[in-house]
Amino acid sequence: MKVGSTLNIALRALRRNKMRSVLTALGIIIGVAAVIAMVGIGNGAKAQVEAQIASLGQNVILIFSGSTTSSGIRTGWGGAGTLKIEDAEAIRREVPGVAAVSEEVVSTTQVAAGNQNWFTRIYGESADYLDIRQWPLSDGAPFTAQDVRSANKVCIIGRTTASQIYGNDDPVGQILRIKNVPFTVTGILTPKGLSAQGVDQDDVVIMPFTSAM
Repeated sequence: MKVGSTLNIALRALRRNKMRSVLTALGIIIGVAAVIAMVGIGNGAKAQVEAQIASLGQNVILIFSGSTTSSGIRTGWGGAGTLKIEDAEAIRREVPGVAAVSEEVVSTTQVAAGNQNWFTRIYGESADYLDIRQWPLSDGAPFTAQDVRSANKVCIIGRTTASQIYGNDDPVGQILRIKNVPFTVTGILTPKGLSAQGVDQDDVVIMPFTSAM
């Protein structure tokens, strides 16, 4: 059968069943649109998850001391109650494939400058921390390994902390009092936004872990 004859038969059939033809076409359109929407939603969710993982730092393992509780169930039987500096040094020395290690001391406290104060999270870290987290600075400079060895009173701050304490002023080179101890702000972190748990990652002060102990 010729193509022209086939098309004529198909057109006559469509004219005789206009309503069925419209409904069939509508069903096809809705089906295609639904598939496109689902693919778009899936790609959007994938991008969001990848962004959240990237905000933590890729290929990162967090090690905590003691046991943890999840859904009322305690895990980590036999876990040590305290991690020591020697443990981090042993990981650097003994574990193949580990590119960088950061000792971590975490607390929350009030920080102040002038007549402004703010309650924020304090992270004591090694000089490798920003590389581990893939977290560049938007301004200033990071603290160094020498700052860690000497327990120098220097810090870098997140964008939220900077805005709350210094407003529109440049914080770099300014004094930030932490537990009544003056620290010099050396840099400002590039904004990361909220974590997967909804925590503002930019509301933070990071200093040498030796200065936080």
